[in-house]
Amino acid sequence: MTLLIDPTPDIDRLEAEFNGLQLSPDAQDLLFREAATANAFTDEPVTDEQMRAVYDLAKWGPTAMNSQPLRIVLVRSAEARARLVGHMAEGNRAKTEAAPLVAILAADHDFHDEFGKTFPVFPGARDAFSDESARIESAELSSGLQIGYFIIAVRAAGLAAGPMGGFDAAGVSQEYFPDGRHRALLVVNIGQPSVDAFRPRQPRLDFDEVVTAV
Repeated sequence: MTLLIDPTPDIDRLEAEFNGLQLSPDAQDLLFREAATANAFTDEPVTDEQMRAVYDLAKWGPTAMNSQPLRIVLVRSAEARARLVGHMAEGNRAKTEAAPLVAILAADHDFHDEFGKTFPVFPGARDAFSDESARIESAELSSGLQIGYFIIAVRAAGLAAGPMGGFDAAGVSQEYFPDGRHRALLVVNIGQPSVDAFRPRQPRLDFDEVVTAV
């Protein structure tokens, strides 16, 4: 028996399946629809190789003038973990103690010192950020963008992220960035989620509630 296979793909079916996106539905689920903040993890370790892969993906996201101000501290040692826990809000301490890996994400307020490497097309880039207040604002805005890329990259690695803003930012900044030129913005627990890791999904705003066209 000869099977006749139509070599022409069903474009309408594929477009419906992909929801108008280039990303496969499975990838959409992994990165967005089925991903959520994890509150508990298994004891499976997170390796340096995994975190290198996470960063090597996240680094491609855009920042202002390619400034890349995000700085990351991976808290691995028991001593460093204990110091961090002391700066966490009470409701986050147990989660931070138990997570396989914790990352501190901070903005480098002196990111302009790296412009010779990150933005060589504009030799005067460093001087353009001589105003400290404007430089800090830019650093924290672009670091916020990079934090989003970082969380998506964690999910792309098959891991779960538990971002937390409940901590003493000044204390963490002083503890882990004693030069005074960095500000801790977020603490993220990372690992394989346990069976009870996720709370019920909360509603999202619809397109028409968020988007206007002018």
